[in-house]
Amino acid sequence: MERLDLYLVRHGDAVSRRRARDLIGAGVVLVNGRRCRKGRTVTAADTVEVLVPTAPAALAPNSDLALEILYRDQDILVVNKPGLLPCHPLRYDDRHTLMNAVAARFPQTTDVGAKPQEGGLVHRLDNGTSGAVMVALTEAGFARLRAALRNNQIVRSYRTLVQGAITHSLELDAPIAHHPRNRRKMIVVHDPRMAAKLNARPALTIVKPLETVGGFTLAEVIPRTGNRHQIRVHLADAGFPIAGDELYGGPPIASLQPGRFFLHLAELLIPREHASAPASEGGAITVVAPLATDLCNCLTRGGR
Repeated sequence: MERLDLYLVRHGDAVSRRRARDLIGAGVVLVNGRRCRKGRTVTAADTVEVLVPTAPAALAPNSDLALEILYRDQDILVVNKPGLLPCHPLRYDDRHTLMNAVAARFPQTTDVGAKPQEGGLVHRLDNGTSGAVMVALTEAGFARLRAALRNNQIVRSYRTLVQGAITHSLELDAPIAHHPRNRRKMIVVHDPRMAAKLNARPALTIVKPLETVGGFTLAEVIPRTGNRHQIRVHLADAGFPIAGDELYGGPPIASLQPGRFFLHLAELLIPREHASAPASEGGAITVVAPLATDLCNCLTRGGR
């Protein structure tokens, strides 16, 4: 008797336990003809089937999805992601993501990058976030943009609506870690000893208030590091949760669909391939993503 994920690895159906759990979660592993959980145990009397090839599936094109192109050259593409649309598929049968739409128009991106289900996707936005997303069309473009992100050479300017009044610019620099009991959340860790225990990562978020909207503040936010949920958790910890971001204590907004919150990547400054000046000093391509319609409506309604 052994766990199903270990069984799949031992029999060569998965290269790792993580890969085995992905297969089980995708519902393509059957035990005695039925789907089951990853913690299930199997015996010699059980029949285990894997319904799809064990190699990762390439991105499937979906030409039914709209795709707004903000910028394109021979190596890179920038598209405007709608709110609530995932960046890439997690399941083999998922075709309703941004990268499925990209693959339909730019099939070359499916051969770029190290993860077949992400293709040339350079960075991600949370499902509830909208705005500019960079996609590489070539391996050279992928390597260049990923290196620029790691070296903080790409400036990302977000627009967000937060609860409360921000009266001056803020620099939020507390480290961020995974929540020890909730896989969906991140946490800010102010205690250095706890930060070390939780392997918290350095984080820096710049916040500039733009205008007051009812009981909210419209702000520009520039993250200087790239941690998961960084903007959302930093603002919530500072007492300014994002409108609609109920996971981090933000107020529900009637004009936004469930899962959608007011966070939009509005502008990218991407260094040119042979630029001598950094992006922040003019040696950059500037790409602007217009504020999403649902967020414009939210502003018109005074944050309601």
